Amino acid sequence: MTLGAAKILADEFADPLVGRIVAFLRQVGVPVEVASLDHETFLPGVAVAGGGLRVDPARLAWPGDLLHEAGHVAVGDPDRRDESVSDDPGEEMAALAWSFAAATHLGLDPSVPFHEGGYRGGGKALAEMFSQGGYVGVPMLAMWGLTHEPHRAKALGAPPFPHMLAWRRS
Repeated sequence: MTLGAAKILADEFADPLVGRIVAFLRQVGVPVEVASLDHETFLPGVAVAGGGLRVDPARLAWPGDLLHEAGHVAVGDPDRRDESVSDDPGEEMAALAWSFAAATHLGLDPSVPFHEGGYRGGGKALAEMFSQGGYVGVPMLAMWGLTHEPHRAKALGAPPFPHMLAWRRS
């Protein structure tokens, strides 16, 4: 990252964790735009729009929400990605797994995406499940060529989930 790029991120986001997550998302092809979100959003301070994220740093309650919402963009059906977040249960589970893989890639604790304020109080349970190798959503990621399920990776001699082969479904 150049000094100029670091300065832009510093100007956009006072929270260094948010800046770090946004830099990663942009690097893997998930567009992120800083915007004033005066309307209510599904998650405070972040909205999925136009195949990317709109983030209001003043209203963002949990930096890890960026990972989950970006997961929806990344795993969404490419033909519908620009429309909105799908209510498909497979895509929801895949977004959970994607956000864990992203957090792992960034060296973040699983409690960042799976925080106490999310998932109807089930964030801690999700963090524990993924940390112990319970990988809900991974079969979907593998089917789309984004990762290898652990049992198949071993046979292939390839790195298993949470290692990602690609970050966006194509």
